[in-house]
Amino acid sequence: MTTTQHNTDKPVRKRLASLDALRGMDMFWILGGQSIFAALFILTGWTGWKVFEAHTLHSAWHGFTFYDLIFPLFIFLSGVAMGLAPKRIDHLPWLERKVYYRKAIKRLFLLCALGVMYNHGWGTGIPLAFDEIRYSSVLGRIAIAWFFCAMLVWHTSLRTQIITAISLLIGYWILMCFIPVPGGTAGDLSAAGSWNAWFDTHFLPGISYQNRPVDPEGVLSSLPAIVNALIGVFAGQLIARANQIGEWKTAGVLFAAGVVSVCLGWLWDLHFPVNKELWTSSFVLVTVGWSAILLAIFYALVDLLNGQKLAYPFVIIGANSIIIYLASSLVNWTFISKSVFGGFINAVPPSWQPVMAVIALLLVQILLLHWMYKRKIFVSV
Repeated sequence: MTTTQHNTDKPVRKRLASLDALRGMDMFWILGGQSIFAALFILTGWTGWKVFEAHTLHSAWHGFTFYDLIFPLFIFLSGVAMGLAPKRIDHLPWLERKVYYRKAIKRLFLLCALGVMYNHGWGTGIPLAFDEIRYSSVLGRIAIAWFFCAMLVWHTSLRTQIITAISLLIGYWILMCFIPVPGGTAGDLSAAGSWNAWFDTHFLPGISYQNRPVDPEGVLSSLPAIVNALIGVFAGQLIARANQIGEWKTAGVLFAAGVVSVCLGWLWDLHFPVNKELWTSSFVLVTVGWSAILLAIFYALVDLLNGQKLAYPFVIIGANSIIIYLASSLVNWTFISKSVFGGFINAVPPSWQPVMAVIALLLVQILLLHWMYKRKIFVSV
């Protein structure tokens, strides 16, 4: 993990504000934003808030909610960042390539280690018994998807990358739906009988999430997640060429491609259900579709229409997304917010207190991120 602090008298490469803003919007819901709808229901009594609140929870199994998009959107955006400056390194001498490989491997293992830390941020901490640790994590999957995506971008052509993405989705579908699980049946997409459960039982070290048969960030489902990053790379490459094809046309192409991908995903859902925990191929298409739609909207509003000031709270979250994500597990923000704003919260009428508590929770985190952003302190891995 590196912390960079730029001096104000040195030139700084311009960041794509929409990328930070969209990443920040994604993280906003993890930091406590998901609680706002329940608080608004208490305040207003309007049952419509319950509909929105339902989308701040993950799907029980098959299906899709807005909250299911948060994780794959992060993977997609890691690909976008890579696609903004794609680089082939296979033609370079070994000594020059070795620098890239060392950084990639370091990032892979560091994110996986931070993921383990995040998993055990509460309670008694990481156990000393290695078989009692949960090694799978959100950060670990982001690392794996990014790493394999980087290897493809660094060593293969765009044509090969597209063929690889299609092959991963179709191959995963064939395995999951047409090849019998040892001791089971073909097409079993249940938690206990799927190929994912078989792989996690035989190849996943440590424990699974809540000791379930399938870990949501398990072994097999990491393969289709690579496609989320790859398609993010394609989106980033498109934005990188925006000056050639037109910025508004770029936003339009991203939006249209996203709509097509969402439609194809739900069409595939008829045979291969959209499922986050299994990370099905239809889930990949739905999530990359919505990711592209959101990127198009944010690119248009933030970068093309200069909406950086309105998007500033999201931008500062996105600029330090890794550190604030870790802090969401390792820091008791609720205690801090009550320590700072508890008197204000208690002073308002009871119906307003849940809303004020959510605002206070978000505010203490945003104030810290604002301080870091103004001093150009960005913590990256």
